[in-house]
Amino acid sequence: MLLSLAQWLQSLSPELGFFRVFQYLTLRAVLAAMTALLIGLAFGPMVIRRLTALKIGQPIRDYGVQTHLVKAGTPTMGGVLILISIGISTLLWFDWSNRFVWIVMVVTLGFGAIGWVDDWRKVVDKNPEGMRSREKFFWQTVIGLIAALYLAFSVSETSNMRVLELFLRWIQSGFSNDLPPKADLMLPFFKTISYPLGVFGFLMLTWFVIVGMSNAVNLTDGLDGLAIMPVVMVGSALGIFAYVTGSSVFSKYLLIPYIPGAGELLIFCAAMAGAGLAFLWFNAHPAQVFMGDVGALSLGGALGTIAVITRQEIVLGIMGGIFMAEAASVMLQVGWFKYTRKRYGEGRRLFKMAPLHHHFEKKGWKETQVVVRFWIITMLLCLVGLASLKLR
Repeated sequence: MLLSLAQWLQSLSPELGFFRVFQYLTLRAVLAAMTALLIGLAFGPMVIRRLTALKIGQPIRDYGVQTHLVKAGTPTMGGVLILISIGISTLLWFDWSNRFVWIVMVVTLGFGAIGWVDDWRKVVDKNPEGMRSREKFFWQTVIGLIAALYLAFSVSETSNMRVLELFLRWIQSGFSNDLPPKADLMLPFFKTISYPLGVFGFLMLTWFVIVGMSNAVNLTDGLDGLAIMPVVMVGSALGIFAYVTGSSVFSKYLLIPYIPGAGELLIFCAAMAGAGLAFLWFNAHPAQVFMGDVGALSLGGALGTIAVITRQEIVLGIMGGIFMAEAASVMLQVGWFKYTRKRYGEGRRLFKMAPLHHHFEKKGWKETQVVVRFWIITMLLCLVGLASLKLR
Protein backbone atom coordinates (compact mmCIF):
# COMPACT_ATOMS: atom_id res chain seq x y z
CA MET A 1 0.00 0.00 0.00
CA LEU A 2 2.71 2.48 0.97
CA LEU A 3 4.70 1.48 -2.12
CA SER A 4 1.79 2.51 -4.37
CA LEU A 5 1.39 5.74 -2.39
CA ALA A 6 5.10 6.52 -2.78
CA GLN A 7 4.93 5.86 -6.53
CA TRP A 8 1.91 8.16 -6.84
CA LEU A 9 3.59 10.96 -4.88
CA GLN A 10 6.72 10.55 -6.98
CA SER A 11 4.71 10.97 -10.16
CA LEU A 12 3.21 14.27 -8.96
CA SER A 13 6.43 16.24 -9.01
CA PRO A 14 10.14 15.72 -9.76
CA GLU A 15 10.85 17.30 -6.38
CA LEU A 16 9.27 14.26 -4.71
CA GLY A 17 11.69 11.90 -6.38
CA PHE A 18 13.14 10.89 -3.03
CA PHE A 19 10.09 8.62 -2.61
CA ARG A 20 11.82 6.42 -5.16
CA VAL A 21 13.77 4.95 -2.25
CA PHE A 22 10.71 2.91 -1.25
CA GLN A 23 11.06 0.89 -4.43
CA TYR A 24 14.09 -0.82 -2.90
CA LEU A 25 13.03 -4.21 -1.64
CA THR A 26 15.64 -4.36 1.11
CA LEU A 27 14.54 -1.03 2.62
CA ARG A 28 10.91 -2.09 2.64
CA ALA A 29 11.92 -5.36 4.29
CA VAL A 30 13.69 -3.52 7.10
CA LEU A 31 10.71 -1.22 7.54
CA ALA A 32 8.33 -4.21 7.55
CA ALA A 33 10.34 -5.89 10.30
CA MET A 34 10.42 -2.70 12.36
CA THR A 35 6.71 -2.08 11.84
CA ALA A 36 5.76 -5.61 12.92
CA LEU A 37 8.10 -5.40 15.92
CA LEU A 38 6.64 -2.09 17.10
CA ILE A 39 3.04 -3.26 16.59
CA GLY A 40 3.74 -6.41 18.59
CA LEU A 41 5.44 -4.58 21.43
CA ALA A 42 2.79 -1.85 21.53
CA PHE A 43 -0.28 -4.06 21.49
CA GLY A 44 1.16 -7.06 23.33
CA PRO A 45 0.18 -5.94 26.84
CA MET A 46 -3.33 -5.05 25.69
CA VAL A 47 -3.79 -8.45 23.98
CA ILE A 48 -2.53 -10.27 27.08
CA ARG A 49 -4.92 -8.30 29.32
CA ARG A 50 -7.80 -9.04 26.98
CA LEU A 51 -7.04 -12.76 26.85
CA THR A 52 -6.74 -12.82 30.63
CA ALA A 53 -10.07 -11.00 31.04
CA LEU A 54 -11.75 -13.53 28.73
CA LYS A 55 -10.21 -16.32 30.84
CA ILE A 56 -8.56 -17.81 27.78
CA GLY A 57 -6.01 -19.77 29.78
CA GLN A 58 -3.84 -22.64 28.63
CA PRO A 59 -5.08 -26.06 29.83
CA ILE A 60 -2.29 -28.41 30.92
CA ARG A 61 -2.50 -32.18 30.38
CA ASP A 62 -2.42 -34.16 33.61
CA TYR A 63 -0.03 -36.70 32.11
CA GLY A 64 2.46 -34.06 31.02
CA VAL A 65 5.61 -32.79 32.74
CA GLN A 66 4.60 -32.00 36.30
CA THR A 67 6.66 -28.80 36.46
CA HIS A 68 4.39 -27.36 33.78
CA LEU A 69 1.30 -27.50 35.98
CA VAL A 70 2.16 -24.03 37.31
CA LYS A 71 1.57 -22.72 33.77
CA ALA A 72 -2.11 -23.63 33.87
CA GLY A 73 -4.19 -20.53 33.22
CA THR A 74 -1.47 -18.63 31.35
CA PRO A 75 -3.20 -16.77 28.48
CA THR A 76 -3.03 -18.65 25.19
CA MET A 77 -4.06 -17.78 21.61
CA GLY A 78 -1.33 -15.13 21.65
CA GLY A 79 -0.65 -16.11 18.06
CA VAL A 80 -3.37 -13.60 17.22
CA LEU A 81 -0.88 -10.88 18.11
CA ILE A 82 1.65 -12.40 15.70
CA LEU A 83 -0.87 -12.64 12.86
CA ILE A 84 -2.05 -9.06 13.38
CA SER A 85 1.52 -7.77 13.36
CA ILE A 86 2.44 -9.74 10.25
CA GLY A 87 -0.75 -8.86 8.44
CA ILE A 88 -0.63 -5.10 9.02
CA SER A 89 3.09 -4.81 8.35
CA THR A 90 2.96 -6.91 5.18
CA LEU A 91 -0.04 -5.04 3.79
CA LEU A 92 1.72 -1.73 4.41
CA TRP A 93 5.01 -2.55 2.73
CA PHE A 94 4.59 -5.20 0.02
CA ASP A 95 3.61 -4.76 -3.61
CA TRP A 96 -0.10 -5.58 -3.68
CA SER A 97 0.17 -6.92 -7.23
CA ASN A 98 2.44 -9.75 -6.09
CA ARG A 99 0.55 -13.03 -6.19
CA PHE A 100 3.05 -15.02 -4.12
CA VAL A 101 2.63 -12.88 -1.02
CA TRP A 102 -1.13 -13.17 -1.30
CA ILE A 103 -1.07 -16.98 -1.46
CA VAL A 104 1.24 -17.09 1.57
CA MET A 105 -1.14 -14.76 3.40
CA VAL A 106 -4.11 -16.97 2.50
CA VAL A 107 -2.38 -20.10 3.79
CA THR A 108 -1.22 -18.31 6.95
CA LEU A 109 -4.66 -16.96 7.80
CA GLY A 110 -6.36 -20.22 6.81
CA PHE A 111 -4.19 -22.29 9.10
CA GLY A 112 -4.57 -19.60 11.74
CA ALA A 113 -8.35 -20.01 11.53
CA ILE A 114 -7.98 -23.76 12.09
CA GLY A 115 -5.78 -23.07 15.10
CA TRP A 116 -8.26 -20.52 16.41
CA VAL A 117 -11.07 -23.09 16.41
CA ASP A 118 -8.77 -25.65 18.04
CA ASP A 119 -7.70 -23.24 20.79
CA TRP A 120 -11.25 -22.04 21.34
CA ARG A 121 -12.49 -25.56 21.92
CA LYS A 122 -9.70 -26.16 24.39
CA VAL A 123 -10.69 -23.06 26.34
CA VAL A 124 -14.49 -23.07 26.08
CA ASP A 125 -15.00 -26.83 26.27
CA LYS A 126 -12.14 -27.24 28.76
CA ASN A 127 -10.78 -30.04 26.56
CA PRO A 128 -6.95 -30.11 26.43
CA GLU A 129 -7.07 -32.08 23.17
CA GLY A 130 -9.01 -29.37 21.28
CA MET A 131 -10.19 -30.06 17.74
CA ARG A 132 -10.30 -33.70 16.72
CA SER A 133 -7.21 -34.72 14.80
CA ARG A 134 -9.15 -35.92 11.76
CA GLU A 135 -11.12 -32.70 11.51
CA LYS A 136 -8.01 -30.57 11.85
CA PHE A 137 -6.13 -32.65 9.30
CA PHE A 138 -9.03 -32.45 6.84
CA TRP A 139 -9.10 -28.65 6.80
CA GLN A 140 -5.32 -28.45 6.66
CA THR A 141 -5.41 -30.75 3.63
CA VAL A 142 -8.07 -28.65 1.90
CA ILE A 143 -6.05 -25.44 2.29
CA GLY A 144 -2.77 -27.19 1.47
CA LEU A 145 -4.10 -28.74 -1.74
CA ILE A 146 -5.66 -25.47 -2.92
CA ALA A 147 -2.33 -23.72 -2.41
CA ALA A 148 -0.49 -26.60 -4.09
CA LEU A 149 -2.78 -26.52 -7.10
CA TYR A 150 -2.22 -22.80 -7.57
CA LEU A 151 1.54 -22.95 -7.07
CA ALA A 152 1.93 -25.87 -9.49
CA PHE A 153 1.08 -23.56 -12.39
CA SER A 154 2.35 -20.23 -11.02
CA VAL A 155 6.01 -20.97 -10.27
CA SER A 156 7.00 -20.45 -13.90
CA GLU A 157 4.40 -17.80 -14.80
CA THR A 158 4.04 -14.11 -14.13
CA SER A 159 0.28 -13.50 -14.19
CA ASN A 160 -2.84 -15.03 -12.71
CA MET A 161 -4.51 -15.15 -16.12
CA ARG A 162 -1.65 -17.24 -17.43
CA VAL A 163 -1.94 -19.53 -14.39
CA LEU A 164 -5.67 -19.99 -15.07
CA GLU A 165 -4.94 -20.69 -18.73
CA LEU A 166 -2.42 -23.40 -17.84
CA PHE A 167 -4.81 -24.92 -15.32
CA LEU A 168 -7.60 -25.17 -17.88
CA ARG A 169 -5.21 -26.57 -20.45
CA TRP A 170 -4.13 -29.19 -17.92
CA ILE A 171 -7.73 -30.29 -17.44
CA GLN A 172 -8.43 -30.35 -21.19
CA SER A 173 -5.32 -32.43 -21.82
CA GLY A 174 -6.58 -35.20 -19.59
CA PHE A 175 -4.40 -34.18 -16.65
CA SER A 176 -1.03 -34.39 -18.37
CA ASN A 177 1.81 -34.70 -15.91
CA ASP A 178 4.41 -32.29 -17.29
CA LEU A 179 5.69 -29.16 -15.54
CA PRO A 180 8.53 -26.73 -16.40
CA PRO A 181 12.00 -27.46 -14.96
CA LYS A 182 11.52 -24.67 -12.41
CA ALA A 183 9.02 -26.92 -10.63
CA ASP A 184 11.54 -29.76 -10.21
CA LEU A 185 12.70 -30.87 -6.78
CA MET A 186 16.11 -29.29 -6.23
CA LEU A 187 18.90 -31.02 -4.36
CA PRO A 188 20.99 -28.61 -2.28
CA PHE A 189 24.79 -28.62 -2.64
CA PHE A 190 24.54 -29.87 -6.26
CA LYS A 191 24.71 -27.62 -9.32
CA THR A 192 22.46 -29.36 -11.82
CA ILE A 193 20.83 -32.30 -10.05
CA SER A 194 17.07 -32.01 -9.74
CA TYR A 195 14.17 -34.43 -10.05
CA PRO A 196 11.11 -33.82 -12.25
CA LEU A 197 7.97 -34.09 -10.15
CA GLY A 198 5.16 -33.66 -12.62
CA VAL A 199 1.87 -32.10 -11.60
CA PHE A 200 0.77 -34.82 -9.21
CA GLY A 201 4.21 -35.15 -7.66
CA PHE A 202 4.36 -31.39 -7.15
CA LEU A 203 0.91 -31.40 -5.55
CA MET A 204 1.79 -34.18 -3.12
CA LEU A 205 5.16 -32.67 -2.20
CA THR A 206 3.63 -29.22 -1.65
CA TRP A 207 0.83 -30.63 0.46
CA PHE A 208 3.32 -32.62 2.52
CA VAL A 209 5.63 -29.65 3.08
CA ILE A 210 2.89 -27.18 4.03
CA VAL A 211 0.80 -29.48 6.23
CA GLY A 212 3.83 -31.28 7.64
CA MET A 213 5.67 -28.11 8.62
CA SER A 214 2.53 -26.65 10.15
CA ASN A 215 2.08 -29.64 12.44
CA ALA A 216 5.81 -29.87 13.16
CA VAL A 217 5.93 -26.28 14.44
CA ASN A 218 2.80 -26.96 16.47
CA LEU A 219 4.42 -29.98 18.13
CA THR A 220 7.53 -27.91 18.89
CA ASP A 221 5.51 -25.23 20.68
CA GLY A 222 5.67 -26.78 24.13
CA LEU A 223 8.14 -24.66 26.10
CA ASP A 224 8.50 -20.93 26.67
CA GLY A 225 10.06 -19.41 23.56
CA LEU A 226 10.96 -22.79 22.05
CA ALA A 227 9.06 -22.51 18.77
CA ILE A 228 9.04 -18.81 18.03
CA MET A 229 12.78 -18.18 17.83
CA PRO A 230 13.45 -21.05 15.37
CA VAL A 231 10.54 -19.71 13.31
CA VAL A 232 12.22 -16.29 13.25
CA MET A 233 15.59 -17.77 12.22
CA VAL A 234 14.24 -20.15 9.58
CA GLY A 235 11.86 -17.50 8.23
CA SER A 236 14.68 -14.97 7.96
CA ALA A 237 16.86 -17.47 6.11
CA LEU A 238 13.99 -18.25 3.73
CA GLY A 239 13.68 -14.51 3.15
CA ILE A 240 17.25 -14.52 1.83
CA PHE A 241 16.41 -17.42 -0.46
CA ALA A 242 13.33 -15.54 -1.68
CA TYR A 243 15.39 -12.43 -2.39
CA VAL A 244 17.99 -14.22 -4.52
CA THR A 245 15.37 -16.41 -6.23
CA GLY A 246 13.47 -13.30 -7.31
CA SER A 247 16.62 -11.68 -8.71
CA SER A 248 17.62 -12.57 -12.24
CA VAL A 249 21.23 -11.60 -11.49
CA PHE A 250 21.69 -13.47 -8.20
CA SER A 251 19.75 -16.54 -9.30
CA LYS A 252 21.87 -16.90 -12.44
CA TYR A 253 25.09 -16.49 -10.48
CA LEU A 254 24.04 -18.95 -7.77
CA LEU A 255 22.59 -21.48 -10.24
CA ILE A 256 19.11 -21.53 -8.77
CA PRO A 257 15.78 -21.10 -10.60
CA TYR A 258 14.75 -17.53 -11.32
CA ILE A 259 11.16 -17.05 -10.19
CA PRO A 260 9.88 -13.53 -10.95
CA GLY A 261 8.05 -12.03 -8.01
CA ALA A 262 9.47 -14.39 -5.39
CA GLY A 263 11.70 -11.62 -4.01
CA GLU A 264 8.67 -9.82 -2.62
CA LEU A 265 8.32 -12.66 -0.10
CA LEU A 266 11.24 -11.03 1.72
CA ILE A 267 8.70 -8.48 3.00
CA PHE A 268 6.55 -11.21 4.54
CA CYS A 269 9.58 -12.97 6.02
CA ALA A 270 10.83 -9.73 7.53
CA ALA A 271 7.41 -9.01 9.01
CA MET A 272 7.31 -12.53 10.43
CA ALA A 273 10.73 -12.02 12.02
CA GLY A 274 9.71 -8.70 13.57
CA ALA A 275 6.40 -10.06 14.84
CA GLY A 276 8.14 -13.15 16.21
CA LEU A 277 10.70 -11.13 18.14
CA ALA A 278 7.94 -8.95 19.58
CA PHE A 279 6.06 -12.04 20.68
CA LEU A 280 9.22 -13.51 22.20
CA TRP A 281 9.38 -10.43 24.45
CA PHE A 282 6.25 -11.73 26.18
CA ASN A 283 6.80 -15.45 25.56
CA ALA A 284 10.29 -15.69 27.09
CA HIS A 285 10.52 -17.73 30.28
CA PRO A 286 8.45 -17.35 32.38
CA ALA A 287 5.95 -16.81 29.58
CA GLN A 288 3.20 -14.22 29.96
CA VAL A 289 1.35 -15.66 26.96
CA PHE A 290 1.44 -18.71 24.70
CA MET A 291 0.94 -18.55 20.94
CA GLY A 292 -1.41 -21.55 20.85
CA ASP A 293 -2.35 -23.43 17.72
CA VAL A 294 -3.53 -20.21 16.10
CA GLY A 295 0.09 -19.10 15.97
CA ALA A 296 1.96 -22.37 15.57
CA LEU A 297 -0.15 -23.83 12.75
CA SER A 298 -0.18 -20.58 10.79
CA LEU A 299 3.56 -19.91 11.09
CA GLY A 300 4.44 -23.46 10.10
CA GLY A 301 2.14 -23.27 7.09
CA ALA A 302 3.74 -19.98 6.06
CA LEU A 303 7.26 -21.45 6.24
CA GLY A 304 6.23 -24.43 4.15
CA THR A 305 4.55 -22.30 1.48
CA ILE A 306 7.54 -19.97 1.15
CA ALA A 307 9.88 -22.95 0.83
CA VAL A 308 7.77 -24.37 -2.00
CA ILE A 309 7.67 -21.08 -3.89
CA THR A 310 11.45 -20.64 -3.63
CA ARG A 311 11.95 -24.36 -4.50
CA GLN A 312 13.83 -25.01 -1.25
CA GLU A 313 11.79 -27.81 0.29
CA ILE A 314 14.82 -29.91 1.23
CA VAL A 315 16.68 -26.89 2.59
CA LEU A 316 13.66 -26.14 4.76
CA GLY A 317 13.98 -29.65 6.16
CA ILE A 318 17.61 -28.92 7.00
CA MET A 319 17.10 -25.50 8.55
CA GLY A 320 13.97 -26.62 10.36
CA GLY A 321 15.71 -29.72 11.70
CA ILE A 322 14.39 -29.06 15.19
CA PHE A 323 10.82 -29.08 13.87
CA MET A 324 11.54 -32.29 11.96
CA ALA A 325 13.05 -33.96 15.02
CA GLU A 326 10.09 -33.00 17.20
CA ALA A 327 7.58 -34.40 14.70
CA ALA A 328 9.64 -37.55 14.12
CA SER A 329 9.89 -38.18 17.87
CA VAL A 330 6.10 -38.21 18.16
CA MET A 331 5.62 -40.51 15.17
CA LEU A 332 8.30 -42.91 16.38
CA GLN A 333 6.96 -42.90 19.92
CA VAL A 334 3.39 -43.63 18.84
CA GLY A 335 4.43 -46.17 16.20
CA TRP A 336 6.76 -48.09 18.54
CA PHE A 337 4.18 -48.06 21.35
CA LYS A 338 1.49 -49.54 19.10
CA TYR A 339 3.86 -52.12 17.64
CA THR A 340 5.15 -53.34 20.99
CA ARG A 341 1.66 -53.43 22.47
CA LYS A 342 0.49 -55.60 19.60
CA ARG A 343 3.52 -57.89 19.74
CA TYR A 344 4.27 -58.09 23.45
CA GLY A 345 0.93 -57.14 24.95
CA GLU A 346 2.46 -54.08 26.59
CA GLY A 347 3.31 -50.78 24.96
CA ARG A 348 6.90 -49.61 25.22
CA ARG A 349 8.44 -46.20 24.62
CA LEU A 350 11.53 -45.05 22.74
CA PHE A 351 11.63 -41.72 24.55
CA LYS A 352 10.83 -40.84 28.13
CA MET A 353 8.17 -38.56 26.68
CA ALA A 354 7.32 -37.05 23.30
CA PRO A 355 7.70 -34.53 21.71
CA LEU A 356 11.47 -34.53 22.00
CA HIS A 357 11.80 -31.45 24.23
CA HIS A 358 9.88 -33.23 26.98
CA HIS A 359 12.28 -36.18 26.71
CA PHE A 360 15.18 -33.92 27.64
CA GLU A 361 13.17 -32.36 30.46
CA LYS A 362 12.55 -35.85 31.84
CA LYS A 363 16.29 -36.46 31.66
CA GLY A 364 16.90 -33.52 33.96
CA TRP A 365 17.47 -30.57 31.64
CA LYS A 366 15.93 -27.33 32.79
CA GLU A 367 13.35 -25.75 30.51
CA THR A 368 15.61 -22.82 29.65
CA GLN A 369 18.47 -25.21 28.82
CA VAL A 370 16.32 -27.12 26.34
CA VAL A 371 15.09 -23.92 24.74
CA VAL A 372 18.46 -22.19 24.33
CA ARG A 373 20.19 -25.35 23.10
CA PHE A 374 17.48 -25.93 20.51
CA TRP A 375 17.95 -22.31 19.42
CA ILE A 376 21.68 -22.86 18.99
CA ILE A 377 21.08 -25.99 16.91
CA THR A 378 18.61 -24.12 14.71
CA MET A 379 21.10 -21.31 14.18
CA LEU A 380 23.74 -23.79 13.03
CA LEU A 381 21.27 -25.57 10.73
CA CYS A 382 20.24 -22.24 9.18
CA LEU A 383 23.89 -21.50 8.44
CA VAL A 384 24.20 -24.91 6.76
CA GLY A 385 21.09 -24.16 4.70
CA LEU A 386 22.38 -20.75 3.65
CA ALA A 387 25.73 -22.32 2.72
CA SER A 388 23.89 -24.35 0.09
CA LEU A 389 23.43 -21.13 -1.90
CA LYS A 390 27.10 -21.10 -2.82
CA LEU A 391 28.44 -24.58 -2.06
CA ARG A 392 27.33 -26.41 -5.18
